[in-house]
Amino acid sequence: MYGVQGTGNGHITRARAMAKAFTERSDIQVDYLFSGRPPEKYFDMEVFGDYQTRNGLTFVHSEGSISQVKTVLQARPIQLIKDIRSLDLSGYDLLLNDFEPVTAWAAKQQKLPSISISHQAAFSQDVPKAGQGLTDKIIMKFFAPTDIKMGVHWYHFGHSIMPPFIEDRAENANTGSYFLVYLPFESIQDITTLLESLSEHNFICYHPDIESDHEQGHIKWRKTSKVGFHNALHGCGGVIANCGFELSSECLQLGKKLLIKPLHGQFEQLSNAKTLLALDLCQVMMKLDVEALEKWIEHTPGEAVTFPDDPSCLIDWLVARNWQDTKSVCEQLWQQVNFPEKVQQKLKLLQA
Repeated sequence: MYGVQGTGNGHITRARAMAKAFTERSDIQVDYLFSGRPPEKYFDMEVFGDYQTRNGLTFVHSEGSISQVKTVLQARPIQLIKDIRSLDLSGYDLLLNDFEPVTAWAAKQQKLPSISISHQAAFSQDVPKAGQGLTDKIIMKFFAPTDIKMGVHWYHFGHSIMPPFIEDRAENANTGSYFLVYLPFESIQDITTLLESLSEHNFICYHPDIESDHEQGHIKWRKTSKVGFHNALHGCGGVIANCGFELSSECLQLGKKLLIKPLHGQFEQLSNAKTLLALDLCQVMMKLDVEALEKWIEHTPGEAVTFPDDPSCLIDWLVARNWQDTKSVCEQLWQQVNFPEKVQQKLKLLQA
């Protein structure tokens, strides 16, 4: 069983890469369960076959920040408990989990071996962190508990942490005359206010609240689409986004310069921004700031980071069942990573 947090597209993107590799194997069978968003809100899910959904738990966002009040009001703890207790995992050998609570807690109760393969699992190790409070520590420990934690991050920091799997390659991308904007937790009006004065530049904005594609002067608004977004990402001159892990990883692999606006109150995004900034892989604005955007536009283009594109050696490790030995598979994967020279210099300073 593969349990995937469906709140953000990053978890699903990582699961897609794994699912594609699983379908090429005859020695392993995988079923998928997603939680965290309404079933009708999932899109481009064909690779997962006859997947299941549950309500799960998610964080509610409002105007670029996590709303603790709305999060509590939205939670359905009785339904969560029912879903955990009713999920039968007796036919499975292993649970893979990407920060998904229903399958994690069901596996724990039914004593099914479980492995986290998630960015959140990296924060159980000594990696750069920012804005982590007691609530964040509790969430990271109890939200989706597993037996073994295989974190995914842009660097291992001396721990059993894997690099991300990214299929796209920098040589397949080009630098266009427009900038791609993906700020799903900001309001359309706030994004418009940020961009409207920069009429000499073109922007393509994807947003979950856009119901039909349309243009507003130099701003093209697009409804969410995996294929459309992928094409826009390949041809853009840079990306303005919140600091989700998976999209940032894709931008790094494609050599796209990044302007990051972390989600306020979201420890993971604040920590991501801290790491990217320390490695000189992005610029950061803590609020929607026209001046910061103008400065970033004039900044030099990004340099590509090469990450692995094939999770086969990870799947081999899973099938071999030597799950306590996380070090060997991580080392094998990091041998496939190549950082630009400036990043290598930053890493030497961090290791000193």
